[in-house]
Amino acid sequence: MNSEEPDLSRSREANERLHALIPGGAHTYAKGDDQYPQDLAPVISHGRGAHVWDVDGNRYVEYGSGLRSVSLGHAHPRVTEAVRREVDRGGNFVRPSVVEVEAAERFLATVPTAEMVKFAKNGSDATTAAVRLARAATGRPRVAVCADHPFFSVDDWFIGTTPMSAGIPAATNELTVTFPYGDLAATEELLTRHEGEVACLILEPATHTEPPPGYLAGLRDLADRHGCVLVFDEMITGFRWSEAGAQGLYGVVPDLSTFGKALGNGFAVSALAGRRELMERGGLRHRGDRVFLLSTTHGAETHALAAAMAVQATYTEEGVTARLHALGERLAAGVRDAAASMGVGDHVVVRGRASNLVFATLDENRQPSQSYRTLFLRRLLAGGVLAPSFVVSGALDEADIDHTVDVVADACAVYRKALDAVDPTPWMAGRAVKPVFRRLA
Repeated sequence: MNSEEPDLSRSREANERLHALIPGGAHTYAKGDDQYPQDLAPVISHGRGAHVWDVDGNRYVEYGSGLRSVSLGHAHPRVTEAVRREVDRGGNFVRPSVVEVEAAERFLATVPTAEMVKFAKNGSDATTAAVRLARAATGRPRVAVCADHPFFSVDDWFIGTTPMSAGIPAATNELTVTFPYGDLAATEELLTRHEGEVACLILEPATHTEPPPGYLAGLRDLADRHGCVLVFDEMITGFRWSEAGAQGLYGVVPDLSTFGKALGNGFAVSALAGRRELMERGGLRHRGDRVFLLSTTHGAETHALAAAMAVQATYTEEGVTARLHALGERLAAGVRDAAASMGVGDHVVVRGRASNLVFATLDENRQPSQSYRTLFLRRLLAGGVLAPSFVVSGALDEADIDHTVDVVADACAVYRKALDAVDPTPWMAGRAVKPVFRRLA
């Protein structure tokens, strides 16, 4: 296997241009070059299927495509055909397009636990709308977010809880409280302590661990008893757990839920869905105070809704969720075997549902290490694997998985050398990759 690092001279030049014009050098912090080893952050030229090419001409097997949004693979023909068809018919009008009702009907047929839906362009708008709606419906000020889940919104009610809280008033931060995942007793204590003040509980129904038995049903009961709204953030679990999301898989129905990412296969579309009684408060057919739920100029662009409909049809007709699980299981088994064979099975750890795999890089004390992550990412990139996670897309094939496992084995051999030396520095070739949420640049 070629262990030489790719020539990224054009990517380095492009990164400098990006930083000169765009704060952070990217429009999404998780895509920043600080998330990659020094001088080894590819700038993408194009992608097809499970592969991307950088501006230097290097090809990579790609994981976590579009921050988990491109779950069918890049330029999926069924999606692009639907998009082209609508683009030629006009994308945005002064009144709703018939595509809007068709997309709503398709979504609610796919997620039958919801009664109404409203579309937007990004996940943050949808989750913030859910919070606003919960506050309006309950008349309560506080929001309870799951402390163990990394991201809910770019808006103040959530970002104020992160290390990047600069610019957010303390008074806003005080209205957001947190609860631990899987701990019903602690959540009930929180709701009792702030009795009558918590508008909603918002969480991802599942992440890299399965919900403990009875946990989601227990949250449903707690929300009912304490009069607050239960919100499932299904940005990631939507489609990857089942076509109907985690709520469809686990059989617990939230009051509101939010979808995005896989919904558009890379096109900008998200959804807020839920009970009619709540959702209609943002409509015209009620007698109460109107809630400014979601109202965005580009929220119902016809081509994005067409993409969403094509994605849902592809998932249901072609069994995509099952394919994602099968690919992920093959990858997870291969990576675990490769790590164990190189003596780092306790240090390179694959976690999560097969359709949503992540990896942890642990040091000699089995603690999370950005330095060892840097080493690992460098070796993956040298082998033509672009993998901030091991989240699969349906466009991967068995040859891609096998190649990835071979590259991981090579990376693990180097990892073992660094552990033996108790110092990964010689293999990092520069500064360590950095966490997204940090106080200082």
